[in-house]
Amino acid sequence: MKALFKTKPRTPAYLVRQTRDLLIYLSGCSDRDTKRELKMAELSKLIWELKLILYGSGENEPVAEACAELTQEFFKENTLRLLIMFLRKLNLEARRDATQVVANLQRQQVKSRLIASDYLEANLDLMELLISGYEDLDIALHYGGMLKECIRHQSIARHVLESPQMRKFFDYIQIPNFDVAADATATFKELLTRHKSTVAEFLKWNYDWFFAEYNTKLLESENYVTRRQGVKLLAEILLDRSNCAVMVHYVSSKDNMRILMNLLREPSKTIQIEAFHVFKLFVANKNKPDDIINILVANRTKLLFFFSNLKIDGENEGFEEDKAHVVKEIAELQPK
Repeated sequence: MKALFKTKPRTPAYLVRQTRDLLIYLSGCSDRDTKRELKMAELSKLIWELKLILYGSGENEPVAEACAELTQEFFKENTLRLLIMFLRKLNLEARRDATQVVANLQRQQVKSRLIASDYLEANLDLMELLISGYEDLDIALHYGGMLKECIRHQSIARHVLESPQMRKFFDYIQIPNFDVAADATATFKELLTRHKSTVAEFLKWNYDWFFAEYNTKLLESENYVTRRQGVKLLAEILLDRSNCAVMVHYVSSKDNMRILMNLLREPSKTIQIEAFHVFKLFVANKNKPDDIINILVANRTKLLFFFSNLKIDGENEGFEEDKAHVVKEIAELQPK
């Protein structure tokens, strides 16, 4: 007889539907609603169960069929939108669980297709919502975590790069809260390094405003960490083969070279080394403009003395070879 009264197991699709129903209910109810606290606790438990299905537990690995069923139901209606918009009302633990659920869903395939990408392409305004989350310290890290996973999709990264919100990252990177600034920096780097062809196209068509902002707000920032991270990322961008045309454009500007020469003069050894990796591109340029050649010649003595003392901790043959090439090139330059 007991078998007749066994409760049916809660399927992934059922859990998603219950989550969606609770999100709709709680979004519309007032703080005076006597059921609100109970429903909030129920919602937190449901989000935790969804996370358990997607990530598994310490004893059990996630089941592919259950993950696919959950993913399909999640994107069938607007559960993702509801969860993102309701996030700030959840307690801290539930926010973390929700962030992990949204992040994991970006990687789940249903019939060999990332359906999260299709959903986001049809709901691009969610990207603006996630980006603006950096302005709210309570949810900045949660929204930032979601955003980094969403831009794994190339089409979504392209949208963010081409949107007006892209300019906001130069301000978010300098937010006084260290953790939020670091997260915004990580997202910014992801946008500019993950999808090579998309980044190259973006930099080609947005060169003027982008590097004007990059130079003044990052490389010439008053904040040491911002300068250090800015010059390190710049080297990564310019040394990427996909960005060859952009690199040639950048290293043909005497104003850009002056900024890098100032960074070489920083007391920080770390910034000096990172600045060197960009500065060497100016020197290696086979078609250096006359004004750049004349600046290098005018500062030859100081530069050669500086490089004779520039050492890297530990042995690094690549660095020493690059430095020797830069020294030789500067020593042989003739004024124009």
